[in-house]
Amino acid sequence: MNDQNFTFEKAYERLEKILETLNSGDVSLDISLKLYEEADQLIRLCQSKLVGAEQKIQMLIKNRNGSLSKTPEGQIQTQNYQAESNQYVNRNLQDNI
Repeated sequence: MNDQNFTFEKAYERLEKILETLNSGDVSLDISLKLYEEADQLIRLCQSKLVGAEQKIQMLIKNRNGSLSKTPEGQIQTQNYQAESNQYVNRNLQDNI
């Protein structure tokens, strides 16, 4: 599974299919374990995407009391939180759409 190719919606859809398969009881133990591992990765991916979206929204809301912070090119600027390094990284909103 390549995380870069999954949108939140696609990852969630795949997760639902995996859970449906696991709940059916029609798969072997080995396949169940592989599906469980994939589901675990998808859950982490979805959680990461949700946290990122939430933090972008929080930054936009915080800037509502005045004008939005913009880059020199005039694009709206947000801050993404990177949990791995506990640092904020400036990103252009347009780059993340």
